Amino acid sequence: MAVPKRRMSRSNTRHRRARWKAATPQPVTVTVDGVPYRVPQRPARAYERGLLRPEG
Repeated sequence: MAVPKRRMSRSNTRHRRARWKAATPQPVTVTVDGVPYRVPQRPARAYERGLLRPEG
């Protein structure tokens, strides 16, 4: 594992952390009991199988 030789300054650490952005989940259309729902892509299969219930 890479280990830094010198301590990184607080300013550089905060600048590096500020560039990271979380991506918003992309909604997909899932049909449950004949009704289309927009749900996040990752748990879409769970909605299709009935493990999760969509709101609305």
